[in-house]
Order: sequence, then structure tokens, then C-alpha cells
Amino acid sequence: MGERQDGHRIGNRGYAGPPQLIVPSWPEIWRSFEIATASLARELFPSTGSIASERRLALSSGLANVLLCPFGAMPMCHGAGGLAAQFRFGARTGLAPIIFGAVLLVLAIAFADHAAALVALIPMGAVGSLLIFAGTDLAISRRLFDGKPSCLWVIGATALVTVTVNPALGLVLGWVAEVIRAAIVRRLIPERPKS
Repeated sequence: MGERQDGHRIGNRGYAGPPQLIVPSWPEIWRSFEIATASLARELFPSTGSIASERRLALSSGLANVLLCPFGAMPMCHGAGGLAAQFRFGARTGLAPIIFGAVLLVLAIAFADHAAALVALIPMGAVGSLLIFAGTDLAISRRLFDGKPSCLWVIGATALVTVTVNPALGLVLGWVAEVIRAAIVRRLIPERPKS
């Protein structure tokens, strides 16, 4: 028997029982705001270490929101989708977001009255392809292929319902499907007794 980081005991085959409802604490909620982007940054750029840590991402987006909102700026974050799209289309350094930001600043300052019309010139197909590639890269990750075969039907059913019906229903179906999968695995592969 092993033990997870949260103290739950794990059986010999890595199974810890069916999912349980866990209400996160406020520090856990705070830490989770930037966890996806930091995780993706570590996966795409393993040599960078803690440059894009959860703390740094939360501080920079928080400060930007507090400082820029009085000037009419929309709330923003360091989204994993933007990072995935930029990486997918060739960005490998910090220069890509700097160029993107500079273009947006020029649009805002030099063409303020016409900025929305200029941005509207970008074909919807180009925007759609960015979204499709970023979403696909985020959805089909290494973790999907490293998953246990018994998990694949749960992932597939959850994804299908999330995309075709409703994300909230997909979440509920995924949770119920995982409970069923875990019960089946537990019956088929009983835990070995301690020796």
C-alpha cells in the first residue's frame, strides 16, 4: 500500500477508491487559478523551471487587472489556450506575446476608433483554426495516452457529452462513469491482502 500526497491510502494497483466530493479550501482555490497555464508551460518548456510558476502568473495577471481596470481594461488571465495556440503555430520564446501585445497597443493607441473594425477583418476561419488547434492540443495531451485502458471509455463519454450536449452534464456524466468504472475495476481486480 502507498499513500497519495493528500494522505489517502492507495492499493497495490494504484486504486484509491471511487471519487469523493472534496470542497477545496480558499488557499487551494487561490492556487488553482493559474495551475493549468503553469502546468502547460512546464510541459512545453521543461528547461525554464519556475519562470512561469503559479505564483508568478497569479501575481502578474492580478497586478495587471488591478492596475488596468481603472482605464477600462477587460479582466484578463494567462490562459493555457493562448499558450497552446502560440506554441502550436511556432512560438518558442517570449517574443511572440510581446509582438502580439505590441500590435494590440498600436491598434488601441493609433486606431482607437477603428480598432474593432480592423480586428474584424481577421477571417473567422483563422480564428476558428486557432481555437480548434489550441483546444485539440489541450484535450489530446500525453496524459490521455498514458491513461489506463479502462479509463478510455469514461474519457470518451465525458468528452462526447461535454461537446455535444452541455459541459455541466458532461461533468456529471464523467463523475458517474468514473464511479461505475472504479466499482467494476474493484470487483475484477480485488486488492491484495497485506503481508
